[in-house]
Amino acid sequence: MLDFPSKEICHRPTSEPVCSATVHRLISACQETCQPWMPVMVALNHLLRPLLCQSLLRQVRSPLVATSRVSAPPRYPNTTCYPSACIRLYATKKSKAKAKGQSAKVNINSALVEDIISLDEVKGEMTAVLNALKDDFTRNLSIRTSPGALDHIVVTTQDGKFPLNQLGQISMKSPQLIMVNMSSFPEATKAAIHALKESSMNLNPEVDGTIIKVPVPKVTREHRETLVKLAKQFSNKAKDSLRRVRSNAVTQVKKAKEVHSEDTIRLVEKQIQQFSDNIAVDIDKQLAAKTKELLG
Repeated sequence: MLDFPSKEICHRPTSEPVCSATVHRLISACQETCQPWMPVMVALNHLLRPLLCQSLLRQVRSPLVATSRVSAPPRYPNTTCYPSACIRLYATKKSKAKAKGQSAKVNINSALVEDIISLDEVKGEMTAVLNALKDDFTRNLSIRTSPGALDHIVVTTQDGKFPLNQLGQISMKSPQLIMVNMSSFPEATKAAIHALKESSMNLNPEVDGTIIKVPVPKVTREHRETLVKLAKQFSNKAKDSLRRVRSNAVTQVKKAKEVHSEDTIRLVEKQIQQFSDNIAVDIDKQLAAKTKELLG
């Protein structure tokens, strides 16, 4: 049995660190004492070195896992355990962009900020912009060859603005001809013809007394693309109105900075911006659906 001069290191407590000088002294003493065993040790070194390198690589590449407060008892209590290598995981550009897009949503109770602004009124004004866009799409961008296609055409008279179906009786004479009977309000016949010509439905009405004949034009690809351009114009107009509502609301909120804290003002502004973003998404959805309908 070999007598190693490093007995004090072997019996050293595992929590006490071992300095590099002591390790070198131990290696030198082992080389002098174990000279006859050197060929065996060299062979073991060549055999065990690849396995040791592979083990270290697995430890470095493995993700950092948080350990519990109560650790399991060591399997070999008399051996010194060194901590495994730790690596720092950096966020990629893709994950940063995803986290940036997923901002926290705000849901403020409108009753708590009534002295600053009425959030219900702001939301109602923004919703009204969306509803007006839907009405514009239905009234001006229809390619259906049915009497209902003329119902929402607005006629401007001396007494005000009225839908065409309230001034005259609309009927389908044939698949290519729509008749409008203006006998109930003959004085509005001229205004009704003007409204039909000014609509975006590419109509060319003809008058026969109190009867307005509206030939249904053949829907061409060019006409469909023209209607799509008009739909984009309507949606851009709606977004402009939406921005005005948001800007007016934010201006009103900023006037309360002297009374309320910056955090409160910032939260209210964020809530208004969230309302605006949601309506803008709905506007884009309405435009996409209308474009699909028009192009067929």
